[in-house]
Amino acid sequence: MSNTIYIGYDFKVSPLQPGTEILIAELGYAGFESFVETEEGVSAYIQKEEWNDAILEDIQILGSTEFQINYSFSEIEQVNWNQEWEKNFNPIIVEGECSVRAPFHEKPDTKYDIIIKPKMSFGTGHHETTHMMIHHILKNDFEGKSVLDMGCGTGVLAILAEMKGAKPIDAIDYDNWCFINSLENVERNNCKHITVLEGDASILGDRKYDVIIANINRNILLNDLKTYITCLNTHGDVFLSGFYKDDIPAIEEECNKYHLKLVDTIEKNQWVALKFIN
Repeated sequence: MSNTIYIGYDFKVSPLQPGTEILIAELGYAGFESFVETEEGVSAYIQKEEWNDAILEDIQILGSTEFQINYSFSEIEQVNWNQEWEKNFNPIIVEGECSVRAPFHEKPDTKYDIIIKPKMSFGTGHHETTHMMIHHILKNDFEGKSVLDMGCGTGVLAILAEMKGAKPIDAIDYDNWCFINSLENVERNNCKHITVLEGDASILGDRKYDVIIANINRNILLNDLKTYITCLNTHGDVFLSGFYKDDIPAIEEECNKYHLKLVDTIEKNQWVALKFIN
């Protein structure tokens, strides 16, 4: 049991989406490290030593007239994150081929079996965007291809890419919690060709990839897409998710600037995952 003291916020958000998604992204930049989506919004947690009474001043969505957000907060002692996610984390199977499970779950009869301990990082496979990106990876050829997994979360997509024969693979996340968790999960799945890096698009430099995977929110994608594309090899594939069906025109317009063509769309509960080629 951890002795770390946390400040826990309970946010009630209306409309729920995309309000909750935007709020989580902004809170992450402010230093909040763990999130649990609820029926009414999200619970967010930050270590007390990282907290101050002005922590929400730069959270722009709280001042938006498009959303109604109410919140309360309190001090929480001894948060056991493993216990929290174990209570609700059930194994998933995508297309009958890929399972995503915890170490304590029974091994299913699937071709690709991914074992993770997410520690509240994004990317258990349960969220629609991760589920759809797994679907994309399953139905595309990754053998011998170099891959970038941008915003890797738990590292689940990078792990599946290696299982499908990709190498080398860079898995990158700006969040230290996700960086550490991806390192753990890469080791847990005995991956040999994944390098986990902490940072954002600015660390890409002159790296080159055959495939780019980015499951990040809409605003970051639109801002950083140009940087990603400079790293894409000729005849490369780009898989994008983390946004809604209504966002497709904006995403496609930005991709078209860099001569990317939309060739495949997967939709689930208004969320989408797109495949582009150059």
